[in-house]
Amino acid sequence: MEKESLLNYLYRFFDIIVLLFIVFDFGYDFEENYNSPHVIGLIFLSIGLLAFNSFKFFTYKYKSNKKVALANMILLAGIMLICVIISLLNLNFSSDYILQKVKPILEGGLIFYFLLRLLVLVRHIYDIYFNPAIVFVGSFMILALTGAFLLMLPSATTNGITFTNALFTSTSAVCVTGLAVVDTSTAFTTVGQSIILVLIQLGGIGILTFTSFFAFFFRGSSSFKEGLNTKDFIAHEGLKDVFRAALNVVIFTIGVEAVGATFIYSSILDVATIENKFFFSIFHSISAFCNAGFSILSAGLYDEAIRFDYFLQWIIMILIVLGGLGHNIVFNFYQYIKNYVIELFEKKIVHKKIRVITLNTKIVIYTTIILLVGGFIFLYISEYNNTLLEHKTLFGKITAASFNSVTPRTAGFNAVDFTKMNVPSLLFIIFLMWIGGSPASTAGGIKTSTFALATLNIFAVARGKSRIEFFGRRISSESTSRAFAILCISLITIGISIVAMLIFEPKGTPLLTVAFECFSAYSTVGLSLNYTPTVTESSKYVLIACMFIGRIGMLNLMVGLLRRLNHQFYEYPKENILIN
Repeated sequence: MEKESLLNYLYRFFDIIVLLFIVFDFGYDFEENYNSPHVIGLIFLSIGLLAFNSFKFFTYKYKSNKKVALANMILLAGIMLICVIISLLNLNFSSDYILQKVKPILEGGLIFYFLLRLLVLVRHIYDIYFNPAIVFVGSFMILALTGAFLLMLPSATTNGITFTNALFTSTSAVCVTGLAVVDTSTAFTTVGQSIILVLIQLGGIGILTFTSFFAFFFRGSSSFKEGLNTKDFIAHEGLKDVFRAALNVVIFTIGVEAVGATFIYSSILDVATIENKFFFSIFHSISAFCNAGFSILSAGLYDEAIRFDYFLQWIIMILIVLGGLGHNIVFNFYQYIKNYVIELFEKKIVHKKIRVITLNTKIVIYTTIILLVGGFIFLYISEYNNTLLEHKTLFGKITAASFNSVTPRTAGFNAVDFTKMNVPSLLFIIFLMWIGGSPASTAGGIKTSTFALATLNIFAVARGKSRIEFFGRRISSESTSRAFAILCISLITIGISIVAMLIFEPKGTPLLTVAFECFSAYSTVGLSLNYTPTVTESSKYVLIACMFIGRIGMLNLMVGLLRRLNHQFYEYPKENILIN
């Protein structure tokens, strides 16, 4: 046991060395004559890590630890093998040329190695401190702070960035908001934009989901505590197959993003102003599916080169809707279609025995359709003689109105200039932003199911019913209570944010503008009236707090902190309160 403990300490030492090399390599620019010794250092570091993991594999007694060491050995051995093959294929060239060829392989491999080690560390935290809500909140906080320090590296920006702006950008990316205080296209280099992209991906799916995925993939099993953490985040019922569910989430996300990137790439082939079309496609596909709203164009999708690219806008809309629905809704439909096909070809009655489409799926789908269709009709009528005038065709007007109805569902992409919109349109967009997407999705807001339950409860109370009944099912009182708690917390948080910003901002700042930014921040939307880049330093921290609370959910934090209180099995006498 003492030997394994010593090896673990050495492991952490190597992790620090790898981290320093990665930061040193990507964070700072060097002269060409320094590159060769630098690559040689990366080679020796990789060989040392391979040797150490091999030693650990044969030394460790526990099977789980051996699997981790074996996974690391396979990764490092694969890196070295690829480097050897590249070297053999370029023997006719100079040694400096060969070293520069293998450098990206070594860098990418060591980054992936460090991420695996980081996920193992997160798993270790499960065993030290167990509270799903606190671990969930803590993972987002650590990720946001880490991203802020990475964005401050010299090679991540063109002209440097302050800590406040770096923290704002990092929090906006992790919370998949999209609000920006600096221009993402000009203020950040490709390295900085790549960091933002990784933060969006980890924040959208959830670092706990990734942790569970790798834990299951490399270890084949997980602890009971991990199951409790993961099931809460991915909205999985019970602990059975919770890690397979996490695996499905990761595979589904990457698959949809890959298909989306392919279609985006095909739509911008003729756009000469976009230089790196491959990176553009990947960035916007991930940003759209994760409902982040970040763009590497200064004007976003309102850029003159793609403003009237309606095919691209429809692709973005589909990705936004899929990300906003959530994996559980998509998987539920998949199960329904699967059963339908089985019935069709095998003549077996499957779906009639059990209810395949859950009540949650029905509520989410119906609410989403109503909001999208209603938003389209309202914005089409409201903006027909305003922002829609620049679209000459009927299809263009329909696309623009549809996009404006979809993007407030926490996506945050702008295909129009929102500062030119009519006041009724802005108020309606605030309403759409407040509702947001669906539970267990990449979207924010109070969620569609919360809004639906609140609406159904109003009709139930008006009819004199003591419970909510919908589609032949009775909705539990716990769900209703939680829905109204979320409604109240959201309005209180947004109200405090608006008041705080009005205090910190200059006198005469329009209330609608401040309210729009605060609703956008809390609901993790990212739409803006071009006011966020001009706010004061204090207001930036107000928006940072608003984005963070909106993403993690204040109720989740409160539940994590308060539910440990001992519950006594007694009841006080009941008394009604006058409410009118």
